[in-house]
Amino acid sequence: MVPNPLLRRLGFSDSDRVAILHADDIGMCQASVEAFRQLNEVGILTCGAVMVPCPWFPSAAAYARENLRADVGVHLTLTCEWPHYRWGPVSTREPLSGLMDEEGFFPHRSRQVQETADPKAARIEMNAQVERAKAFGIDITHIDTHMGSVAHAKFAQTYVELAMANRIPAMMLRADEDDLIRHGMDSESAATFTRMLQQLESQGMPLLDKEIGLPLDRPEDRMEQARAILADLPVGVTHFLCHPSVDTPELRAITADWRGRVADYELFMREETRQMIRDLGVHVIGYRQIRAVMGGAMGGGQ
Repeated sequence: MVPNPLLRRLGFSDSDRVAILHADDIGMCQASVEAFRQLNEVGILTCGAVMVPCPWFPSAAAYARENLRADVGVHLTLTCEWPHYRWGPVSTREPLSGLMDEEGFFPHRSRQVQETADPKAARIEMNAQVERAKAFGIDITHIDTHMGSVAHAKFAQTYVELAMANRIPAMMLRADEDDLIRHGMDSESAATFTRMLQQLESQGMPLLDKEIGLPLDRPEDRMEQARAILADLPVGVTHFLCHPSVDTPELRAITADWRGRVADYELFMREETRQMIRDLGVHVIGYRQIRAVMGGAMGGGQ
């Protein structure tokens, strides 16, 4: 694949390795909001995304509203993975929408919502989440997807249209047909989606080269894990995700993987992590920088 044109638009060379250090799941619980607040002040992590349907979204939005330099996007959410801590759509309570399970919440798994959701209802819900984030005063820098649920032929067009309409980047990869088929897309949809990605990139939509993250089920040796991943980072622009949270009783009650989330928080609070990234020669950016060059290329911006 040819070098990513986004590199030069951002002021890098075709051979540079660039990482977006991203905090997922902000607002999922109080612990995630507090972790992002502290990490944003330290400044090693560059950005994150809020989960609008979740109980602690208003707190996350208040922080973003009061700290306008924070690089905050919307983590489009169509699933709720936990057994006893649940949330559902912000746009509807209609069962025929296909957005809810038998308990009245988002389905637990991406495959479930991909199979059951009415595309029109999903479009309304995704737009409602973005609009609610704006109404709460968030200067949205990007959109991405919780548990990858939006990365499906049923939702892809809405995802792209949301990004275009709001002049913000969407977390999308420069995938080819084989990549998409390996991730479960049928050959016809993969061919159509590949053509769409190529057209979008030619129009100035920024696309990324890779997405990678720290495993939540292996909290030990977090620094060594991060070092290994970043040392092996390919040329191009990579979305590097983590799930930082401070250690609280609430977090421990919600999820068995709380140790991995606390390990992510502790990793990016350490000055040693900043130095390690520098030593590896990895350039670090956020989505605010990508949004700026996207606006210039597509005749707009914020």
